[in-house]
Amino acid sequence: MKRGFSFSVTVVVSAIVFIYFCTVFVFIDRWFGLMTSPGIMNAVAFTGVAFMCVLNYAYAILADPGRVPSSFMPDIEDPEVPIHEIKRKGGDLRFCQKCSCFKPPRAHHCRVCKRCILRMDHHCNWINNCVGHANYKVFFVFVVYAVIACIYSLILLVGSLTNNSQNDKQHSADTFRIAYVISGLLLVPLSVALSVLLGWHIYLILQNKTTIEYHEGVRAMWLAEKGGTVYKHPYDIGAYENLTTVLGPSIFCWICPFSRHIDAVTLQKKTITIVTTTDNRRGCKKRVL
Repeated sequence: MKRGFSFSVTVVVSAIVFIYFCTVFVFIDRWFGLMTSPGIMNAVAFTGVAFMCVLNYAYAILADPGRVPSSFMPDIEDPEVPIHEIKRKGGDLRFCQKCSCFKPPRAHHCRVCKRCILRMDHHCNWINNCVGHANYKVFFVFVVYAVIACIYSLILLVGSLTNNSQNDKQHSADTFRIAYVISGLLLVPLSVALSVLLGWHIYLILQNKTTIEYHEGVRAMWLAEKGGTVYKHPYDIGAYENLTTVLGPSIFCWICPFSRHIDAVTLQKKTITIVTTTDNRRGCKKRVL
C-alpha cells in the first residue's frame, strides 16, 4: 500500500516535538533546574515516555494493519473455524466486490486504503493508516503513552508556573509566555481527548469488539430485542481473556509495542483464523451481519 505525504501526521509529529522541548527545556528547567537531581530524573523519565510514544506511533504508521490473502477461501466444513460471518440478506458468505475475494470473519473493506483489513477497527487519519489486527495493540499502547506524556507535561507546566521565585516569574512572563500559552492550549484538550479515546478502547478490548463491531452490535441488539431474544457478542470470551487476546498472554508485555501473539493469524489449507485460539471455545457457527 503506497502512502504519500500526510498533513495530519506532520501536525502530530510537530506537536510531539514542540511539547517535548517545552517540557524538558522550559518546564523542568524553570521548576527544578535541568542540571539538578530532580531535574535530571524528570527529564530522563519524560524522555523515556516520549520515546515509547514516538516508537509506537511510528510503528502504527508503518505497520501493515492486516492483509487478507488473495488465496483465502472459507471452508465451512472445517471444525477448527467455528465462526463464519454471513450476510443478513441471502445468508451468503461475505464477499468483497471491490477486492474480488471472500472476507474472513471481522474483516472489512477500507475505502481509503482500498483493500480489506483483518479485524478492522477504523481508518485513522492521524496515523495515515488503518487500525487492524496487526497494529491494533501498538495503536492502543501509543494512546496509553500519549495520555501519560500529556498529563505528565501538564503537571510540569503547572508546577513551573507556581514557582515562587520573583526572577522566574519575570523571566517566564517575558521570554516563555508564548511557550506556556501554546503548550497549555495543546495539552489541555489533548489530555481530555486522548483520555476519552483510551477509555473507549479499554471498553472495546474488554468486550473483544472493534469500533465497527460496536456499531453493528447496537443494531443487532435492537433487532434481538425486537424479536424477543438476547444478543451476545460472539467474540466475547471474558474480560481477562479478551485482554490477553489483544495485548498478549503476559501482563508484563501489555505496554510493550511488540508481541508474538499477533502472529495468531495463520494460513492453513486456505483458511484463516483471525482471532487467537482462545476464541474457538465459543460454539457459535455463524454470525449474521
